[in-house]
Amino acid sequence: MGLLSRPASLLAALAFCASPSLAAAQSAETVLTGLIGEYEQLIRKDDPVSAGQEGDREALRRLPDVRAETLQANAKLLKSLGERLAKIDASGLSDDAALNHQLLSGVVATHSEQLTFDLPRIPFENDSGFHTLLDYLARTTTIGSREDADAWLARLEATPAYYEQNLINLQRGVKTKFTQPRIVAERVLEVARKQANGKPEDSSMLLPFARLPAGIPAQAQQEYRSKALAVVRDRILPLQKKFADFMAKDYLPATRAKLAWRTVPNGESSYKFFVRRETTTRMTPDEIHQLGQSEVARIRGLMEKTIAQTGFKGSFADFLTLLRTDPRFYAKTPEELMEKASEIAKRSDDQLPRLFGTLPRLSYGVRPVPADIAEGYTTGRYWVGSMQQGQAGGYMVNTSHLDQRPLYELPALTVHEAVPGHHLQIALSQELTGLPYFRRNTSPTAFVEGWGLYSEFLGEEMGIYRDPYERFGRYSYEMWRACRLVADTGIHWLGWDIEQARRCFTENSALAPHNIQTELERYISWPGQALAYKIGELRLRSLRRDAEQALGEEFNVREFHDKLLLSGALPLDVLSKRIQAWVAQKSSSKADAPSALAP
Repeated sequence: MGLLSRPASLLAALAFCASPSLAAAQSAETVLTGLIGEYEQLIRKDDPVSAGQEGDREALRRLPDVRAETLQANAKLLKSLGERLAKIDASGLSDDAALNHQLLSGVVATHSEQLTFDLPRIPFENDSGFHTLLDYLARTTTIGSREDADAWLARLEATPAYYEQNLINLQRGVKTKFTQPRIVAERVLEVARKQANGKPEDSSMLLPFARLPAGIPAQAQQEYRSKALAVVRDRILPLQKKFADFMAKDYLPATRAKLAWRTVPNGESSYKFFVRRETTTRMTPDEIHQLGQSEVARIRGLMEKTIAQTGFKGSFADFLTLLRTDPRFYAKTPEELMEKASEIAKRSDDQLPRLFGTLPRLSYGVRPVPADIAEGYTTGRYWVGSMQQGQAGGYMVNTSHLDQRPLYELPALTVHEAVPGHHLQIALSQELTGLPYFRRNTSPTAFVEGWGLYSEFLGEEMGIYRDPYERFGRYSYEMWRACRLVADTGIHWLGWDIEQARRCFTENSALAPHNIQTELERYISWPGQALAYKIGELRLRSLRRDAEQALGEEFNVREFHDKLLLSGALPLDVLSKRIQAWVAQKSSSKADAPSALAP
């Protein structure tokens, strides 16, 4: 119902008519609210995983619909949304509405452009994809009622169709020569074969039914378990075998010959799009490559100074050899590694109130990466939790290859993945119930990963790095992100081979060889994503530095961090303007305040 059709008193109607600018602004906000609702309806349907984490009961029963015809229909809806958003006169909107309009316009434009590249033809990276989604969901699903149990069973029953849709997309990718290179496909095939050859009763998809609430009678519990096992055995496992066979017989022979994304059809324009999407900047691949090289040189100087603090007398290469081979720097058991990570996490928890005015309610746990995916998985990662679903966030620590998981890197890893890094930022964003759904569930990589890397810097203020070796580990991690700028653009834009990209890491960081290989395969399989970390971190540190200089003694780091985080994850240009406006407002208030020394 429109504003003018609602019952109103005569005085209210006269007041409304007497202020045409107010009427126009209210009308514009009404239109905007409707468009936000339309977009949110689309993304809740498009991404049932995120919707389910926010408590959408119906979404918990579904998996994404990735059919080509669905994506084409979404493209038409987005085009219409974009056109109607462009017609809104934002000049009269309130500040909050104007920000919503700006952000939604950007999100819709990005979403629309992404659909033009038909990316579902490649539905996996080196260590994850459609074939691992159910494993992830199973390990992050908590069943507290019959309704939860019915929802998980429905998701299992939806899994065969989800596999079939992705197989059709993969076949279209093979036909159009839009494929991953062999090095990525072989890693995916390795996981697919493990899944296909597994025993149905050992499937991770049965994990949610391993512990059911006592309120569900024992007979009903057994029925759920039996039904789930039958679905896995009779309907899902055959599709997993079909996928493994397809990868071996059809996909491997069709993998692209070169690593560079630029070599796939429409690769040059799509890589430029990835760069814009991931960094939320207008930087070109060549500019990013140059930035990476300058950051490598800067961080190398910090590393050299830190080596001198240890008293080590050899060369930089000799020091790296020491770090990679000395047993004192490595845990002897998975339990020891987990205990070290947990201890660092608790020390980080202890420091949070000093730096943050607002903390999330949701807790997090320190967990090992599941053994069946650990081989090709990164050193650590954050798994999103959900207060609505009773799931804590997860700081996941890879306990495989212990001789490749140095303890001097563990502090930087912990503050990045747990707190004050991903858990704090993402959990806070989830709890911003005053923001529209689309803002709570839009995560510009440059903000999210930039915050993670900025949190490694915060570890210095928190006292997390306790000796020069741990500080060197922090600089090694920062060097890792600088080398990402060099390697990603080098591979996908400049046409480097993997050995050219490897040199930046082996010559300038203490990363273990296994980790370097895993990371390189990740960059090859996921073009552009690796660029966001350093660019986001540099912008956040620049904004803080400018605020400190402008406000002097009036600068409050807790207030600054709240200002950064409590509007949700934002594109860097939008974030910069908001922080600059906040600094200007604080500076103005400071100038207007009476001096304590005034007579």
